[in-house]
Parts: sequence; C-alpha cells; structure tokens
Amino acid sequence: MIALVKNLADSVGIEIGMSSWVVVDQPMIDTFADTTGDRQFIHLDPEAAAEAGFGGTIAHGFLTLSLLPAMIAECVRRPDLTGTGVNYGLDHIRFLSPVRAGSRIRGRFVLADYAEPKPGTRKLTWNVTVEIEDSEKPALVAQWHTLRHDAVKPA
Repeated sequence: MIALVKNLADSVGIEIGMSSWVVVDQPMIDTFADTTGDRQFIHLDPEAAAEAGFGGTIAHGFLTLSLLPAMIAECVRRPDLTGTGVNYGLDHIRFLSPVRAGSRIRGRFVLADYAEPKPGTRKLTWNVTVEIEDSEKPALVAQWHTLRHDAVKPA
C-alpha cells in the first residue's frame, strides 16, 4: 500500500502505510552476521538453532529493525517534504517474535505525532509494527522518531 500524504499534521493517529512483504532469507541473515560480527549459532547453524527451540535459524532483531527505512520509503510518499531525512531515535523497541529464515515480513506505520520544532524542520514519530506472514504475533513493535530538514539552496 502506498499512501500519498499531503498534510502530515492532519494525519496523526492514522495508519499512513503498509509495506509489501520482504523475504528474510538465510543469505540476508549471513550477510548481516558478517557485517555486524554477531555470529551466534541461532542465526547461522540450522541444526543447533532447531535444537534450541527455534525450529531453524532466525534473523537478528537488529536486522529486522534495520529494514524499517526501506519499508517506509516503499510505502509512504511525502510530496510536501523535500530535503533530508534523518533518524532521530527509537523508543519502546520490543522484539516479540523471532523471524525464522525464509519468513516474509512487512511494516505498518502509524503517524503518532507531528511537530515543527523550528522553521524548516519536521519531527515525525511513527508507531511501527513489523508483521510476520501467517503469524498473529508481530516480530517487533517500536516508536521511531525521524527528522525532515527542508532542502537548503547553495549560496
């Protein structure tokens, strides 16, 4: 679902977007493990992860979290916001259910708050839920803060 948001200030409390499904496969998990150095067996060894009760390897929680920017960019267009977007922080992150290798996940984004702390800067707070296909329990929930800065024209 791609939402075209014209007035964010009037959209607080509304689900703004839901991404398409993303496959979290073993090569993605392996690459993340190599990048971060988090090489726990639950991410890399299917047999040991199954014996530990996960049924196979699982994605890193931070891998799931790191997919949020791609998910929101894919499902929310903001024509009234140009310039630069930056992460401002996350609150209340909870990893509720493991994402098994081969699973499909998607993000849901509800605009929880909108503010303009100074001219040319917008602070957006998103309530995020990452769902796992065919699972009632989400992979994660979080509150994500982003800042948008208007484009500055070079002198």
